[in-house]
Amino acid sequence: MSVDGRLIYVAGAGIAGMTLALALAKFGATVVVLERNASLQEAGAGLQVSPNGRHILNHLGLERPLAARSFEPEGIDIYPFGARRPLVTLELGQVMRERFGAAYSVMHRADLADVLHKACKRFANIDILFGVRAYDVEPHARGVAVLVEEADGKTRSANAFAFIGADGVHSRTRTDLLGGPAADYSGMAAWRTTIDEGQFPSLFSRNHTTVLWGPGYHAVTYPLPTRGEVNAVLFTRVKAADLVREARPTAPKLPWALLPDRHFAALLAAGGRNWTYWPAFTVETPVWHKAGIGLIGDAAHAMLPFQAQGAMMAVEDVAVLAPLLMAADDAAPALARYADVRQPRVRKVQAISRSNGAAFHMEWPFTLGRDAVVKAQGPQGHLGRLDWLYGHDAAGSVDAPQPEKPLRTGVN
Repeated sequence: MSVDGRLIYVAGAGIAGMTLALALAKFGATVVVLERNASLQEAGAGLQVSPNGRHILNHLGLERPLAARSFEPEGIDIYPFGARRPLVTLELGQVMRERFGAAYSVMHRADLADVLHKACKRFANIDILFGVRAYDVEPHARGVAVLVEEADGKTRSANAFAFIGADGVHSRTRTDLLGGPAADYSGMAAWRTTIDEGQFPSLFSRNHTTVLWGPGYHAVTYPLPTRGEVNAVLFTRVKAADLVREARPTAPKLPWALLPDRHFAALLAAGGRNWTYWPAFTVETPVWHKAGIGLIGDAAHAMLPFQAQGAMMAVEDVAVLAPLLMAADDAAPALARYADVRQPRVRKVQAISRSNGAAFHMEWPFTLGRDAVVKAQGPQGHLGRLDWLYGHDAAGSVDAPQPEKPLRTGVN
């Protein structure tokens, strides 16, 4: 099959879906993205863009807009429960650039979505359909048949090369089209808010990410200076039965120990009643594809956010999947090769995320050993420990010849 005839449908206009659309369009494919919401919905949370993902995004032509919308913290201050000073400050900033060749930055999730959306709109061969009512997908010998009911009730049908589900943790592609499992509730909920930087407590550094460890919970904050805000997220245990409520709670309640922690208290006070909570679901499934239907991002491997790699794993997925799809004569073997390459790595990241969660939420006296180890590793100990993560070249992890078709760009 020639690149000229390569039509690929993608379910979901989130970070995974738009990054994939952009990568495929740069290779010359025609991409149709199906989004059930009426507009972009990546709102309400920050994210961390680490070098392993930043290299890929830069290669897609996003280096300047990302730099304009993100912030590079100088370090990560780690506070054990009750500590008045950081146990250690893990070095970021220029150290990350020198070691891994790209920035380690933080930004609002909605800003990254906006950067990707604007980039996609510059390609005439990307069509993002918002407000999609329904769609059906049927694999056949020459690809997949797709039938879409658009926002205005009109239908469109097409024979596509592949259909990729980038439709998130509660993916219909995974459950309905591939017969995969529903997402599992982790027992943890993320409480999120943004705080005006002028109202943010002076206890916290304005140039660093801050991590607060507590008995059974932890919090992360980092500045978003382009917005004049600070992102804050607090993770607590929430029973599954408590997730269904008539009125959603607007502030977390912590099980305070005998010794109060002034950093947690200051953060809760600054957030007031403006918190929203998101149950943390995970996905582990061996089935990522069938015929010409596949999964990327959270749809395939949603993980606990305790290594801040959910979005970056989706970006890595794109770097592997896009060239494979464009170089293959049949989507099925391309999707199989993609799963073989990506599954071992995401399992390793899922495992370290779970391990971090256990470490962050330790109670005394187990915290004594944890804190001693972290302090002994020092401000650069994380560089060697996570070299396999931040130094990974996803694009170079698979031998996929590049298409010979020149880029086909334009304005939608």
